[in-house]
Amino acid sequence: MGRALGDGAVETTILGAGALGLTLGLRLALQGDHVTIIERADRPGGLAAGFPVGDVTLEKFYHHLFRTDHAIIELLDEIDLGRDLLWRTPDTSVLVGGKPYTLNSATSVLRFAPLPIWDRLRMGAAIGYLRFWPHYQTLEDKNAAVWMRRWMGKEPYAKVWGPQLVGKFGDYADDISMAWMWARLHCRTPQLGYLRGGFQRFYDRMADLIDVLGGSLHFQTSATSIRTQRGKRVRVGTTAGDLVADRVVSTLPTRLTLKLLPTLPTFLRRYDDQPALGAHCLILSLDRQLMERVYWLSVCDPGYPFLAVVEHTNYMPPADYGGRHLVYFGNYLPMDHPLFTQSKEAVLAHYLPAIKRINPAFDLAWVQESWQFAAPYAQPVVTPTFHQHIPPHQLPIPNVYLANMFQVYPQDRGQNYAVDMANWLARQLATE
Repeated sequence: MGRALGDGAVETTILGAGALGLTLGLRLALQGDHVTIIERADRPGGLAAGFPVGDVTLEKFYHHLFRTDHAIIELLDEIDLGRDLLWRTPDTSVLVGGKPYTLNSATSVLRFAPLPIWDRLRMGAAIGYLRFWPHYQTLEDKNAAVWMRRWMGKEPYAKVWGPQLVGKFGDYADDISMAWMWARLHCRTPQLGYLRGGFQRFYDRMADLIDVLGGSLHFQTSATSIRTQRGKRVRVGTTAGDLVADRVVSTLPTRLTLKLLPTLPTFLRRYDDQPALGAHCLILSLDRQLMERVYWLSVCDPGYPFLAVVEHTNYMPPADYGGRHLVYFGNYLPMDHPLFTQSKEAVLAHYLPAIKRINPAFDLAWVQESWQFAAPYAQPVVTPTFHQHIPPHQLPIPNVYLANMFQVYPQDRGQNYAVDMANWLARQLATE
């Protein structure tokens, strides 16, 4: 698999072909590195990878962009895909009292009927403060549940924010940093972007460009170890043989990366104890619309087995998918949760009563196709002390680096932040 250095170029091996690994690989290849990327899946994309639906692809886990996602927007323009990035303002709502209420703008807050006008004004003022306050560092040691009860009010927290924290983080809901909530409200926009044909086009284009620049990508291949050699070169063991490089960058979750390395007791104690949740999505292809207008529905009512319903074809037209109506039912759960071992048929049967609460007319006969996807370490649990345990990019082994979603704090995930980190790291490596 390896390639001998004959021209003095730096040999860089990257673990992971998601947005971060591919952007970094492209940037380093453009700088003259020989780049090799290792990916255990059968295609590029990581958590944003797609699967075929008719003549296009759909993401395994729902994705869209915000107007503030400048890094990935610029990269899409750079690789000639920007013209296919569509911007729309779909309906994003919360389910309260069995009814969806739009909640994506100042005016929608003022019209939010489940709360009395005073609570609406109070909640709107707190959201406005977070949108305009630039210094998240002043909030990172503060508990989100405590802060929002105090400044938004007990009723807004009980009906809107508390249920979403519980749905997102489960038992960790009362121990989330306010800096995380700041990032949700400060950086996001009502207008959303989506790449026509699916984001898999973006990842395939990046992989093709790296190949044209002389790089190599190895899919269905897993890293098994990382060891330094004399002369400070690094040997990466993989399921397809060993690779030797001048430097290695792992974009895998911190815990998985550390399992590949020699024992580092002090480093492990500080950086290997951050909890994370897995992602689970059941996707249904229906012969008709499930929700009349809503694209994104955050479930705030109790008793639902999923935290969000995303009707993708209330944003993109069903005609793009051969007339299919595509709906996600999403969850973040502990990675030992039984849901991760159940068949999609069992999950659908479990979800059925809740889906009928959303649309009483729903019938299993509407379902034409279904898919189920799961991924570990998809959602870092951002506690008030999280920032004290963010690992450095340079690991305590020469020429071994770490770059992953646990380092984009106060954000916790997102294609844009992966691209932004890769751009930054490529510049740092270029100066060495």
